[in-house]
Amino acid sequence: MDKVLYEKRDRMAFVTLNRPEVKNAIDPEMHEELCRIWADFRDDDAVDVAILRSAGDAFSSGADLASYVPANYVDATPSRVREIVDLGLGGVTRGLHKIRKPVIASVNGWALAAGLELALACDLRIASERAMFGSFEARRGFHHGDGGITRLVNTCGVGVAMQLVLTAEPIDAVRALQCNLVTKVVPHDRLAQETELVARQILRNSQRAVRSAKETILEVIGKPLDDQLRIEGWNSYTCVDRTDAAALLEQFRDKTDAGRAGTHPTPL
Repeated sequence: MDKVLYEKRDRMAFVTLNRPEVKNAIDPEMHEELCRIWADFRDDDAVDVAILRSAGDAFSSGADLASYVPANYVDATPSRVREIVDLGLGGVTRGLHKIRKPVIASVNGWALAAGLELALACDLRIASERAMFGSFEARRGFHHGDGGITRLVNTCGVGVAMQLVLTAEPIDAVRALQCNLVTKVVPHDRLAQETELVARQILRNSQRAVRSAKETILEVIGKPLDDQLRIEGWNSYTCVDRTDAAALLEQFRDKTDAGRAGTHPTPL
């Protein structure tokens, strides 16, 4: 059985963690397969948005304590440490984190430890009402090393990062929404539909603009205000495809643009 499933349809790539018997714990084989998949998604012009999801009742319980952690932490050689630090968990937490296409996490249950890091590495997180989020590494003698602390601070702030990392206690979906950790919380049986809805909302837009906007958001983090404004201004002008923009503006003037407020209702 494949440990990670990968399919593409309607300009969307679906990446499914598929070890439900161990709550989708990431072992070395899954790590390598995820690296391959994210590189393929990055390079495939037929897909513009990815959805990371999981089989079973958990998003991911984190790195497999029986295989991944010993090989990459306890018994790791210096060369292996350098390799992991360069690439990160599954590639997307570091190394392949600069993919310009949006990635959405569809969190169906526990996102724990490195599973939380995988969710945080996505650009948006849609959570089932059953979702739980936790940073349990301190219980095992270490702490996040694949972007968990960095992204918690950038996404939720220092206070939330301190709470999750230092107490090693979980929070539920409602608290995660309050902390800005997730975009929205939905009924469990509608998680797939609601996640795809967000993906389609992204897909209706200019993908050139979407990718530049994602790149800009990530680039301005931590920069002084003047640098942030300069980056945003420069990127906003250089991202424009003049032919594409002219056609979209013509639709606006003709009042034929899809989803026009109050005029053309759409399923989005």
